[in-house]
Amino acid sequence: DLFGKPMSYVTAELPRRVKEALTQDDRIENVTDFTFEKEGKKLHTTFTVVTALGNIPTDLEVEV
Repeated sequence: DLFGKPMSYVTAELPRRVKEALTQDDRIENVTDFTFEKEGKKLHTTFTVVTALGNIPTDLEVEV
């Protein structure tokens, strides 16, 4: 439901949604360090998934 929304809304909402989804897993302690890069209609984001076993750099691309 983020498709067609203003980029400022998407970049504010996406970290909350990703963090909410991933922290449902007890092994994930936090999700941090979100960065965004817009390429045309695509938004590329990178972030760090913090676990008890270490940090996992992750990326995600969505079309907005």
